[in-house]
Formats: sequence, C-alpha cells, structure tokens
Amino acid sequence: MLRRNLTRRDFLKLSGLSVGALAFRPLISNRLDALSIPKQLAEFPNSEVIGRVTDPGVFLRSKPSNEAGMDSVIQSLEADTLLEWNQEVVGRVIYGLSNQKYVETPIGYVYGSVLQPTRNLPNTPITEISAGKSGFWAEVTVPYIDLSHEGTIASPWLQDHILYNFPPRLYYGQVVWIDRIRTSNGFVEYRWNEDANGRGYGYGGTYGEYFWGDGAGFKVLYDEDVATISPDVDPVEKTMSLNLDYQTLSCYEAGREVYFCRVSTGIQFTLADSGEEINYSTPPGTLLTHWKILSKNMTAGDEASGYSTPAVPWCVYIQGGIAIHGAFWHNAFGEPRSHGCVNVTPEAAKWIFRWSMPYVSLDAGEERRSLPDHGTIVYSRHA
Repeated sequence: MLRRNLTRRDFLKLSGLSVGALAFRPLISNRLDALSIPKQLAEFPNSEVIGRVTDPGVFLRSKPSNEAGMDSVIQSLEADTLLEWNQEVVGRVIYGLSNQKYVETPIGYVYGSVLQPTRNLPNTPITEISAGKSGFWAEVTVPYIDLSHEGTIASPWLQDHILYNFPPRLYYGQVVWIDRIRTSNGFVEYRWNEDANGRGYGYGGTYGEYFWGDGAGFKVLYDEDVATISPDVDPVEKTMSLNLDYQTLSCYEAGREVYFCRVSTGIQFTLADSGEEINYSTPPGTLLTHWKILSKNMTAGDEASGYSTPAVPWCVYIQGGIAIHGAFWHNAFGEPRSHGCVNVTPEAAKWIFRWSMPYVSLDAGEERRSLPDHGTIVYSRHA
C-alpha cells in the first residue's frame, strides 16, 4: 500500500476537491453583478485533444522532467489554461509520484496528471423542452462552459469562486439537469438546476443554486446514451475487479474481461508537518453496487480537508459513501489520491455506469437497492 509524507498544502493540492483548492489568485473585486452576466462559449484551441490545466501554478517545461537542476521551467500556468495536446511521452518524474507521463504541447511539456484531456464538440442546442417533461439531462462536451448565476449564493463551491475571483464553470464530462431554456440574450442558454430538486441533490442535499450556460456546450442525453451495454448478458455474470495496488479496474462477463481502465482510489499518508495519519483508503472485499445516479453533488468536510464539487458524473455507489465516478479535476489515474472513492475518467465512468447493474433510465435519474437485493459485484483486492 502506498504511503507518503505530505504537508497539509501538498495534501490540498493532491486532493483536488478541497474547499480551499480554488485559491488561485488574490481577490480583485467584489463585483457580484458579474456573476449574472450571460456568457457565450470561449474560443478553444484548434486541436483534436485539448489539455486543460487542472491546478494553479503548473509548470510548462522544456523537457519532460521535474528533476532538480535541469532548469526546464519555461513558465507557470494558471488553472484552466488550454493547450494543444500533441502526444503523451514517458518522462522523468520524482518526489514519490508513480505516473511518469508528460504531455507534449507545441510550446513545451506539462505533467500529465494535472492536464485533463478534453475535446471541443459543440452542439446545436434545442430551443424548448419536450412536452410533458420538466427538464432533461445534458453532458458537457467542450473544455468548459462559463456560467451566469441566478438566485441565492448558497454553496461553498460558489462562495470560494467568488472569494478568489475565479469564474464558476462546468467542465468537459460533467452531467447536469437542465430545467429551462431561454433565447432572450441573442443565443440559446440552458439553466442548470443545482437546487435540491435539481436531480443532483444540491449542496448538502438541501439547497443549491441555478446557473445559465451556453446551450452549444451541452449534449442533450437521450435514451440511447444510457442504454445498457451487453443487455443480453445475465446480470449475475457481470462482475468488476478492482486492484488497489496496481490501481486498475476490469469488467468481466462470465469471467471474460471486456473493459479495463486505470483508477485513482483512496489515499493513505502521513502529514509531514504534524505527523497526523490520514487514511482514506478504499476498502478491500466484496463490494455491492447499491445506488447509481447520473450526477451527484459531493460536498463534505471543512476548509482543511473537505471538498465541494457539484455535478460529479456517472456515480456507481459500491459501499456506503464510496462510488466509482467520473473525475474531471485531475488526470492522475494510476495512483491513489481520492477520499475513498474510485476515480476514473468521465468516459470510463459513463461506460461502467451503462454496463453495470441496475439499469438507470433518464426519467428516473437514479436507482437504489437494499439487501438482499444489489447490483453488480465489485471484488476489491490488493495484488
């Protein structure tokens, strides 16, 4: 099992979900009125794959290495900087990290774990909600969507963005509930309902906010987008194997592997400055899928070790509060770093969500099971 000595600052950067993780820049203004201004999609790089910098202060380097004395730093990049993604290369990464991958861009190299691979796939937005429907699910298919806010400021997620003057955004791969459409500002906008009745449980399961975003950035989800993969296979024959040491997940049908991906499970470490033991390890054992939900607001803890992240996509809960879900806030798959959940890419999470049992329809949005009933079994183990 991987153990590390980390400072509290190292941990907050590693977690990627900290309430304080958005402290990218000093407060510039208190102009809250800017939150409500309608915002169209930004201009994105012309690249098949676009790398989005996930953390503040990420180094662009002339060589794929962070080894001291190489003088490879070209500049420091702000969070959400977008770069053309040429290819992944094996680099030289020290300081206890497992991943050795760097991404080559036209202007230098960036450590792959802090560069989310995204695409720019704009959509033709719809202009009205189908008759008899209260809304629809939609998936973000562009690097990010700038949001305009409506209503009460409620969540620590939004409060933190305001405090540090960082724009609230939705990111590639997130899934949200849309309950209104407007065209009054010269382009089609969808309203993301992040309230408790917005199908994602809002902040703390009680309340949340409303946001508007450019409809071109959202792909409307239809039944075929959530249709079961391998529907003819006996659900009992579908199982998953989670390797906690190698940080991998495999899906099996009657013992035959049909899908494989790298994951990031829970981390265990010692805080170097205090000696405090932190253990968020994902448990080994036979874990049972008992709840699946298309999108979930995940907020818990405090400023020191908490997290606040809305619209976490494709959640497959396998034990208590532990879920397999999409993670758009890092690309460190292959090494532990979560609060216990099993992080996978949004694409992998969507595949696992569709393939695993029970089936979840768009109308339902979620399905729960209580023992002795359960969904797909996950065998979690050490190598």
